[in-house]
Amino acid sequence: MPRQVAIIQGHPDPGGNRLCHALAASYAEGAAAAGHQVARIEVALLDFPILRTQQDFETGQMPESLIESRDALVTAQHVTIIFPLWHGTMPALLKAFIEQVMRPGVALRYRKHGFPQGLLAGCSARLVVTMGMPAMIYRWYFRAHGVRGLERSILGFAGMRPIRESLLGMVDAASDSRRQRWLARMNEFGRRLV
Repeated sequence: MPRQVAIIQGHPDPGGNRLCHALAASYAEGAAAAGHQVARIEVALLDFPILRTQQDFETGQMPESLIESRDALVTAQHVTIIFPLWHGTMPALLKAFIEQVMRPGVALRYRKHGFPQGLLAGCSARLVVTMGMPAMIYRWYFRAHGVRGLERSILGFAGMRPIRESLLGMVDAASDSRRQRWLARMNEFGRRLV
């Protein structure tokens, strides 16, 4: 059954020639080939300010440049976020984007008592993270802290489940054949929305 898919490409280089861009394109091609409705979001091409106060986060106006991205997120049944690992977590531009679009009323609703209610329940997610170090080192030695924070404190908190991940290590040293295998895997994940 066709589903609504939002693919957020979070590499901050607007040039479009990074591995993350190719991975996002391959995932989108697979999803479209399987009949899914795909919304692609290139964070580096969007112009928006960072949030500076709690009041802005809770009650401020969302920038006009992010309305389409917000709508794609709200209607998505599956979200894929692709980004390079910078300082152990996502690049600052991607974090600023997520803070802007995943506000109260979009990703969560405050309650009088207890934890906020996640508003994105019923939506699954996949994180695709590229890095220069071996993925096993990031996963086991660093405990994938930046990815875990995104999974638990943002996506899971908003109600998304299941959340799957692909950690692609040693990308700068990867052979062409290895890169082609990654692209083929993303295409298959897009077809199956996993």
